[in-house]
Amino acid sequence: MGVNEKRRGVSGGSFDERVYAVVRRVPAGYVTTYKLVAAAVGCGSARAVGQALRRNRRAPEVPCHRVIRSDLRVGGFCGEEVGEQVEMKLALLAAEGVVFEGGKLAERKRVIGGEWVREGRSSVQGGAGDRRVRR
Repeated sequence: MGVNEKRRGVSGGSFDERVYAVVRRVPAGYVTTYKLVAAAVGCGSARAVGQALRRNRRAPEVPCHRVIRSDLRVGGFCGEEVGEQVEMKLALLAAEGVVFEGGKLAERKRVIGGEWVREGRSSVQGGAGDRRVRR
């Protein structure tokens, strides 16, 4: 059993599975950050979240393209930090209405996370500027 399989949190399951469960809750048109996902699963390492997402073999069920860096830059995709895979991540996000300008997320209101993730809420209520969520 690997290190990631031994990590357990409040909700149980392997570390990777807990990360995937959180990321599945991010609706199209929104993003969250590696740091917010780490907090939601009780882990102090955004990098560990990135490694779990690198191992994701269930896209698009687990939409790892919706997870970005805390500085609002796109971050890596499919184990790459630059290149074709990152361009694919940007294209997937653009198709959902999430735009990056000058290398950063254009609309901060597209970032969701925190309480809705920890409580297992599954949808965003209202328009893009309304980040209230409902179960």
